[in-house]
Parts: sequence; C-alpha cells; structure tokens
Amino acid sequence: MTRARNTLLTVLAPAIWGSTYLVTTEALPVGYPITLAVLRVLPAGLLLLLVTRNLPPVEWLGRTFILGALNFALFWSLLFISAYRLPGGVTATLSATQALIVLGLSRALLGSAIHLTSMIAAIAGVSGVAMLVLGPDAALDPIDIAAGLGGAASMAAGTVLSRKWQPPVSALTFTAWQLTAGGILLVPVALILEPASPSLSMANVAGLTWLGLIGAAATYWLWFRGVARIEPPAISMLGMMSPLTAVALGWLWLNQTLTPVQIVGSIVVLGSVWLGQAAARSKGQTPPRCHGQRELKPMTA
Repeated sequence: MTRARNTLLTVLAPAIWGSTYLVTTEALPVGYPITLAVLRVLPAGLLLLLVTRNLPPVEWLGRTFILGALNFALFWSLLFISAYRLPGGVTATLSATQALIVLGLSRALLGSAIHLTSMIAAIAGVSGVAMLVLGPDAALDPIDIAAGLGGAASMAAGTVLSRKWQPPVSALTFTAWQLTAGGILLVPVALILEPASPSLSMANVAGLTWLGLIGAAATYWLWFRGVARIEPPAISMLGMMSPLTAVALGWLWLNQTLTPVQIVGSIVVLGSVWLGQAAARSKGQTPPRCHGQRELKPMTA
C-alpha cells in the first residue's frame, strides 16, 4: 500500500477523535470523565481481544501495560485534569505540543534526526491550533499547564514506543492489547476519584457506542497501524486534525461562528500537516517494520 493511502487511512483516526467533544457534550452525562473513558476503552479492547483471539505473552505484558498507561490511562487522566481546570482552547494547544515532543523522543529513542522542516511544521501546527481554539478567556496556571504538557508528553512517548516496540502480531491485536491494558489501569482511578456512575439513557448508550466502537476500537487500530508504517514525527502531525475537526463540527452541528482568526488558523493547521508529511517523504525514511511479521498463536476458546 502506498504511503499516501497509509496517511489517508491514519488521518481518519484524529479526524474522528475530533467528534469526541461534540458527542461528550451532547450525549454523555457530565462529571464522570474517567468513568466514561473506562466505558469507552475497556469494552473496545475486550471486543477486539475476542475478535483477534490473541492474548499478550508473558514477555510482552510489561510493555503492553506501559503503552496502555502512556496512550490511555496517564494521558487521559492528565488531559481531564487540564481540561477541567483550564479553558478548552488552552488544553487543545498544550496537547498540540505533542508533535514537538515526538521529535525529541524520536531522536532519543529511535535515533531519528531532527530536521528543520519537521520542526517548522510542528511549531506552525501548534500556532495554528492556538489560533483555532484559544479565546479571550484563556488563563494560565502552573499546575494545570504541567498537567496539559504531561498529557502531551505521555501520548508522545506512547506513540514513539509503539513504533519502537513492534510485537510479531497484527496492528489489530496490538491495539486490543493496549486498549485493554489502558482500560484496566483506568478502573481503579475511576473508582477512587469519581462517584458511582448514573443510570445511562439511550442517548448515553448511543454516545458511548460511537466513542467505543468507532472512536476507540476502529480509530486506534488505524492509528497504531499507521504508527508501524509512518515515522512518528509525521504521524504526530496528523493529530493536529483533531481540533480542526472539533471546530468544524461545532460550526456545522452547533451553529457556532468562525472568526477570521480561526479561519486563518485552520489554513495554518492544514499547511503544517502537509509540510510535516512532505518533510518525511523528502528524507526517504525506511519502510514499515511490521510487514511480514509472524502472528502469535491464538488463545484457546
């Protein structure tokens, strides 16, 4: 499959993640972010385990739970702390710094060179997201900023290590492992920090079904599949599409207005994503390492 098709498939993941804000505010109960994260991630992971029928071997349990923590448990916990205490635009802008962090981690963990074009693309992307989502109510608090940056660093580390640690299984199986591990780690956090979840309405169930089946199982399969085929700096730039989709859905679905600054920000984000992919193509990076890998023996029924 060509690089362009791999990129188009992968970018579907952050584009769909952009619907999370709309679904959460319109279809889910308020005040249970970690519980809702568990209900989104754990059932999706268990479902994929049933489909793939592959449990992680003992030698992969440690790495699986580290990745589950970085990509889900720690990332979402810190993200929710930041989101609850800071305006949403500040949180989204801090999350966008993930692309810059990935550049440094790729250098440290994968030995990848840091190219000027990739650095420019990442900085432009953060600037574009800031133009897109920051408002006049933006406020700064050191603890909340640390939580937001910590969440970005967690996801960045998860992305780079997911590239470095490629098990001999399909991307779908690898996704099932990480989703399940992340969900298991989130369960005690939800039980300790949040009250018992309320009874769910049909709208709540529909929202969770969308976020679980499409927003978790399908999209993270696309994402981790892309991580194995596309260089981390390039794939992290695709994450910029998430706030862009969120703003577009707010305009289309909620009749929110777009300011001239937001329109310019949208153009900057799209340009930065294109530049990030062009930078990766021009360096002629190595092909994906996951091709031809052996699938582990399925678990017994």
